[in-house]
Amino acid sequence: MISQTSLSFYERPIELIERAVSRVERVIVGKRENIVQTVVAMLCGGHVLIEDVPGVGKTMLARALAQTMGCTFQRIQFTSDVMPTDITGVSVYNPQTLEFEFRQGPIMANLVLADEINRATARTQSALLEAMEERRVTVDGVTRPLPEPFVLLATQNPFDFEGTYRLPEAQLDRFMLRISLGYPSAEQETEILTRLQEQHPLETIKPVLLADELARMQREVRSVHVDEAIKQYIVAAAQTTRTHPDLALGASPRASLAWMRVAQAQAYARGRTYVVPDDVKAMAVPVLAHRLVLKPQARMAGKRSEEIVRQLMNTLPVPMFRGEAGARQR
Repeated sequence: MISQTSLSFYERPIELIERAVSRVERVIVGKRENIVQTVVAMLCGGHVLIEDVPGVGKTMLARALAQTMGCTFQRIQFTSDVMPTDITGVSVYNPQTLEFEFRQGPIMANLVLADEINRATARTQSALLEAMEERRVTVDGVTRPLPEPFVLLATQNPFDFEGTYRLPEAQLDRFMLRISLGYPSAEQETEILTRLQEQHPLETIKPVLLADELARMQREVRSVHVDEAIKQYIVAAAQTTRTHPDLALGASPRASLAWMRVAQAQAYARGRTYVVPDDVKAMAVPVLAHRLVLKPQARMAGKRSEEIVRQLMNTLPVPMFRGEAGARQR
């Protein structure tokens, strides 16, 4: 349980989080909100899908975060010919020992960048499902745990681009957040040119955290108090999506759990020992939008899942809760 008597418990985590965000901002200009959202997801062990057009810094954001966190890092470039064993690993026969030896794949790292994940076939994408949900992989009938912590950062281009495949709903549901960077402003793009003129800022980034520190912070996040009224608020929003007239598929219970976890991490990153409704509302779109499937008539009418989530959160009554007092009673 988190100590309620001393703020010093939070001073170092807050300091580390701010330093991590600031260092990534050296590489990714003008996208502080996206950086903070990704760091928050990593604090609760969540996987992040970074979706946007080519060339806006998706891969660079993932690389900068990995370098800042100081964890073991592997990058997988997805193409149509990548096989599942290229990700999980494969057993290779050793003629000297007359036995099969396991050669681990790139998935065996703390932070894994799945670059252009939707360029791979469905069979290859499915190789990630067990790793993303259960933090383990099974090869030739043998199950092997992934290192702790384990976070997957995936990038993808819009699904209608040449050579891309739509991610199945079961895989999308395993991503805690989906974010989009968007194009920079003219001033931001000029700043990018200036920073990269002589040296890439990624070359100067030093780690802020170590793997065991990140794992410790992930455990501490789970101790952040969530009032019963906040839980009911999350569940009410999720259930509303399941009966929404424009949606063929609403948010799953896994989405509700992910929403609570990311709200805890949001509170933790802000130095609180308890979740407030604003923590929930702030993460509603990145947590829910990619999990919702619009009905054909809604798509034809130009509706978007992001707008549906915003409208839902604006109409849902904000709960009354005990806040800090409830946290102290634990």
